[in-house]
Amino acid sequence: MAKDQPKAREMDEGPGARPARRASDRGHYGRLSRERVLASALELVDHEGLSALSMRRLGAELGVEAMALYRYAASKDALLDGLVEALYLELEEHLVAGPGTIAAEAEAQARTGAQAHAPAWRAELHRIARATYEVCLAHPQVMPLLSTRMLAVPLARRPLAVLRHHERVLALLQGAGLDKARSAAVFRAFTGWVLGYVSVELQAMVDNPDEPDPAFRLGLHRMPPQELPRLREAAGTLAEQGGSEGLTVGLDALLDRFIRAEEQREPLQNQDRP
Repeated sequence: MAKDQPKAREMDEGPGARPARRASDRGHYGRLSRERVLASALELVDHEGLSALSMRRLGAELGVEAMALYRYAASKDALLDGLVEALYLELEEHLVAGPGTIAAEAEAQARTGAQAHAPAWRAELHRIARATYEVCLAHPQVMPLLSTRMLAVPLARRPLAVLRHHERVLALLQGAGLDKARSAAVFRAFTGWVLGYVSVELQAMVDNPDEPDPAFRLGLHRMPPQELPRLREAAGTLAEQGGSEGLTVGLDALLDRFIRAEEQREPLQNQDRP
């Protein structure tokens, strides 16, 4: 009699009913959490791009109905903000764990000159920039959201992990003796440089990845040589990534500019004092 029970249950549920979930499916159909939802969304976008992300597709990946996800992300925009949060949490883990977790640190430590004797706050800005670079390169499909979502989401509504990052950078700058206005200016410049540099590193350059010839691989035959001679000549170099070295060299130039301006301003302020 016991052998007939599964067959009887299938008949009661009807021919179109879905089969009951097995105990071995527990890992796929287990209880959801915000962390699990975001981790699955990040994995999906990493492999298939942002265009593949939808509540229905994510629900299918997790083995639940799309409606079950709205408890953890109230809308598609909230899901995108969650991806931004996930990247900043990963960045935070890099920074809290220490420089040993950053592959580019060995290269940075090998550098000589002014940076080797840089103040602690400046060295930490370099560490933040390199960690951001590595996290973004690990998730190139998600990286554009670090800029585009900031255009749509007001400061106070951004994920807490993003705000903690902002606070970390501002604390470094104010701890270095910069006033609030100057700290804000350097903060904007630092953020713009790091995200802009990574965006350029990740920009699409290859026209035909299956083409062995470098010129045809880049699609230079599509660019009129009479109008774009310099761009055609530089295309091969532009297609190469500058790496963390280019990031830190540019950051040094940016910080030097602000430090010189600060040093020139201080004597003038002292002259105005009675």
